[in-house]
Amino acid sequence: MDIPAGKTSCAASGFRSYNRSVPKAKDLESRLQRTEQQLQLFQKVSRFMVRDLSLQDVLQGIVSLTVEFSQCDSCLVYLLDNEELVLCASNTPHPSTIGKVRLKLNEGLTGWVARERRLLSISREAYKDPRFKIFGELPEDSYEAFLSAPVIARNRVVGVINVQHRMPHQHTGSEMEVLTTLGEQVGCVLVLARMAPRAVESANHVELVMSSGPIRPR
Repeated sequence: MDIPAGKTSCAASGFRSYNRSVPKAKDLESRLQRTEQQLQLFQKVSRFMVRDLSLQDVLQGIVSLTVEFSQCDSCLVYLLDNEELVLCASNTPHPSTIGKVRLKLNEGLTGWVARERRLLSISREAYKDPRFKIFGELPEDSYEAFLSAPVIARNRVVGVINVQHRMPHQHTGSEMEVLTTLGEQVGCVLVLARMAPRAVESANHVELVMSSGPIRPR
């Protein structure tokens, strides 16, 4: 039986519309899933912040969560010691470098991020960047992709968090935003670590809030 030309055209049009809508629905589902993963990441980091753990354990926990979320090959946290950045946490098994690898604020990609207080994203051949510094003892020297964000505490740069991939990797805006937020959360961890448990227990938090004065718009 012959199908009228008009009906054939409508059917074809509907099929094309269906083919366009299916990828859009899958893309939306994928974005929602990624957003949920981001929320879970920040929730887990927040729980590390309120638990009674050593600062080293908290930093290592955040590093592990970052690696799991970003599927990266390396996550390093550097903290500021006077005018030097010191490697304080890493997911890779080279404990001899913790506390030993140091670089000045005018050295390397990491130093640039701390000095400029800016996020840095390089999708491939990071080791060819003129700002790159070779350490030799770090396997990350040969990794392709580099994403780095400053660690911020009370509006001051106090360190840097790096995420690296062995192979080229195009960083998304979402990945950049997540690492920026993690840098801010690590900064909060450092501020909290300076408070003794007894000080937290004995503090009059209402008085602390009221004595700080009203918040005025800038």
